[in-house]
Amino acid sequence: MKELAHISTNPSAKPDLQRLLHAVALGDQEAFAAVYDTVAGSVLGVARAVLRDQAQSEEVAQDVLMEVWRTAPRYRPERGSALNWILTLAHRRAVDRVWSVEAAARDTKAALLDISPPPPVVAEADALSEESDLPESLPLPEQAVRIRGRAAAAARSAVVRRIRVFIIFSC
Repeated sequence: MKELAHISTNPSAKPDLQRLLHAVALGDQEAFAAVYDTVAGSVLGVARAVLRDQAQSEEVAQDVLMEVWRTAPRYRPERGSALNWILTLAHRRAVDRVWSVEAAARDTKAALLDISPPPPVVAEADALSEESDLPESLPLPEQAVRIRGRAAAAARSAVVRRIRVFIIFSC
């Protein structure tokens, strides 16, 4: 048979987090246990709202509660409530995790782009970009057809660069 939980509407039933944080700052492990029991659900909820991943949210919540244990002396009651301080730590840590995951994804993508050989068309365009290797048969814009010599080579080189940029960004 399930036990019924009584939810009190009496605000005095909640532990005084400010007093508990002061005790945690002095190294009181029982006070930390009380802080943990009081705020763990809220910390996990904030992390879950930002991260949307249960496993990462649990890791962030654990990190935040350990940070509360280590940095309790930094809490300043004149700057806000103890709960807001703890939840701000949770939100910041969760956002940092999102940024770190996105940065890792960008780094992985960049590394894959650096490792993978260019598509054959890009390699050919790179080979054509040398002025001396530009073929006379390369299609040019109408205006450039009338240009001869070095100007024609520059026009063909510009066309090759445009083709190369198009190919790179369309891959």
